[in-house]
Amino acid sequence: MNPSHPRTSGEPLPEQSHDDSAGSAGAPTDEDDLHSALRLAMVPGIGPRLTVALLDRFGTAADVLAAPPSELRGVQGIGRKLSQAIAEAREQVDADSEIELCRGAGIAILTPRTTGYPRLLREIPDPPGVLFARGAVETRDSLAMAIVGSRHATPYGLATAERLAGSLARAGLTIVSGLARGIDAAAHRGALAAGGRTIAVLGSGLLNIYPPEHKDLAEEVVAHGAMLSEAPPRSQPLSGAFPQRNRLISGLSLGVIVVEASNHSGALITARHATEQGRDVFAVPGRVDSRMSHGCHRLIRDGAKLVESAEDVLEELGPLVEATSDADGQSVHHPAELLLNDLERQVLAAIGIDPTTIDQVVSTSALPTPQVLSTVSVLEMRHLVRRVSGNLVARV
Repeated sequence: MNPSHPRTSGEPLPEQSHDDSAGSAGAPTDEDDLHSALRLAMVPGIGPRLTVALLDRFGTAADVLAAPPSELRGVQGIGRKLSQAIAEAREQVDADSEIELCRGAGIAILTPRTTGYPRLLREIPDPPGVLFARGAVETRDSLAMAIVGSRHATPYGLATAERLAGSLARAGLTIVSGLARGIDAAAHRGALAAGGRTIAVLGSGLLNIYPPEHKDLAEEVVAHGAMLSEAPPRSQPLSGAFPQRNRLISGLSLGVIVVEASNHSGALITARHATEQGRDVFAVPGRVDSRMSHGCHRLIRDGAKLVESAEDVLEELGPLVEATSDADGQSVHHPAELLLNDLERQVLAAIGIDPTTIDQVVSTSALPTPQVLSTVSVLEMRHLVRRVSGNLVARV
């Protein structure tokens, strides 16, 4: 397991209150902050890294927009043309119409200053200055795993992605992917079929689903998770946007599983981002004579964890924990038991530290035997109980 794993949590959408004293006397309002962040994000040529550099220099998006061009040019990467575009953005970028469009479409607009912004993304080197969201990002989504791979997947790859996604979703992890054809779609569908949560990160706007045949899948994702994009809602699916969005897929996750990838696959870009962000990288092996296996085999040679089942991933992650902040802003880690549903808690409560028979668990929990057995399997995958023998289980 990578020791630098962040254990932080996202928060529900669509609340957009701010973390600091934006409502105090003389301070800009939340609405002012939102307008400024959106205007800056909509300046052509200002990507996430330049946004970070500008905010590091000036403090807030409003301060960036108010800075004279001569000062803006003091930031590396900002030349005469960009500095002029930023200076003119306050008057020329129509943030109001974009905000109204989002409100009408049920799209939340998040910035790193708002409480709904996923905290894991705040920790990457180039977080989006603005994030558009449909659906809900919940606290439990901090325990997420990305599954990515080829758009031209084989039947083996599709089946493997769906199986892994389903198993990890049943173990309590949210599945993150990019809604693309092939492995991405299989990962989303596997999580949904298992009754789990899934998050899709788009390279286009949220009102311009790509590929178009995934519109129904996109609605299912929204109903059982969230759909995110840093592009304005009506943005076209431009090729350059997809490699950039891959850093968000890895940034939202504890690790990335690559299922089938050629040597030039975009999934390898996601794996590279994961390494740079301190996330774990996993890869599924395939046939040695298949072009779709070459990228995965290369990742394994370079140190990625070989994955055959969900247990390989859960073992590498170790005991699943969730981090929140206490009243003093300090990180507090909670055991994975807090993420259990009522049924799982009921079964866990019936299992002791000393070996307990399955019959005892059935009797104590007053649940049907098949339900107890399937729930015990989930608790095993989450490293909360261990199988002592065929009919005996105990708490870890």
